[in-house]
Amino acid sequence: MSLTDNKPTTGWFSSDRRRLLIQEYGIFLAFLLLSVILSVSNEYFLTAGNISNVLLQTSINGVLAIGMTFVILTRGIDLSVGSVVAFAGIVSASLATTSATAGVPGAPYPALIALAAGFAVGLACGVVVGFIVSRFAVPAFVATLGMLSAARGLTLIYGGGKPVPALTPEFRWIGTGNILGVPMPVVILAVVFIVSWWILNRTRFGRYIYAVGGNPHAAKTSGINVTRIRFVVYCISGALAGLAGMMLSARTGSALPQAGIAYELDAIAAVVIGGTSLSGGVGRVTGTLIGALIIGVMNNGLDLLGIQSYYQQVLKGALIVGAVMLDQKRNQGL
Repeated sequence: MSLTDNKPTTGWFSSDRRRLLIQEYGIFLAFLLLSVILSVSNEYFLTAGNISNVLLQTSINGVLAIGMTFVILTRGIDLSVGSVVAFAGIVSASLATTSATAGVPGAPYPALIALAAGFAVGLACGVVVGFIVSRFAVPAFVATLGMLSAARGLTLIYGGGKPVPALTPEFRWIGTGNILGVPMPVVILAVVFIVSWWILNRTRFGRYIYAVGGNPHAAKTSGINVTRIRFVVYCISGALAGLAGMMLSARTGSALPQAGIAYELDAIAAVVIGGTSLSGGVGRVTGTLIGALIIGVMNNGLDLLGIQSYYQQVLKGALIVGAVMLDQKRNQGL
């Protein structure tokens, strides 16, 4: 036996230490590296106006992705959020429009009523999905795929397939206003992130989410109401999708029936790239936020470099597959 056989494997440069550092801080390093490359490649990337634009573009996907994180942590998936964005957006907009042909009788209503309606629509969609998944043990993929189609159909029925224009300034404030110079969508994302981080890291409910995702059978044996936890996370995802729908309508000034198409893919991508395991029980909302920023920065940087949007889809797909491969290696202990 050589003297090197007795060397500890827990030093600063050991393979175990490097693996832990990569798992813990790899997503942050990837984000910084991408930002450095784009800032060197284009002089306009680090300007205040462009950074504000990136944050605005990221805010809606960030809110959706945070809701998706709750679901994926419990080994679920929510494919319906894009359609819920459109449904909640058009219902809330119909109550806040000054157009006589696009609103409902009595519109425009106060902005708080319109916002409450959109939030209620998103929550209701989440309640339906959560009930189906938790009470009837229907696979989340099937239940949310059904809601994806149903919510899109309800959007077209409610709005007659037409956009809802001319929204009131009070309603549009959540998409175009600011607080102390910070755009409202960014403020909303920050509030959603802080509340979600607190729930997942400082509450019993958050610990239960991780327990259910890690081992649902053991969680049930230890007295955790697995059915309730699964129900609530879909309610959270639906409610945040409703919020994102109102943010989108307010920012663009109108609600479109085709809004939110493929938004669920960007949300899932942000969660997976951020290090949350599709196997459940592992992940952080901080990683999800960085994942959403990576997607936003990548899209923005490629636009500044004049690269066609088609390549953005290819790179996004590669990022998702790479993140899942790393997750599989981590689960196998390699």
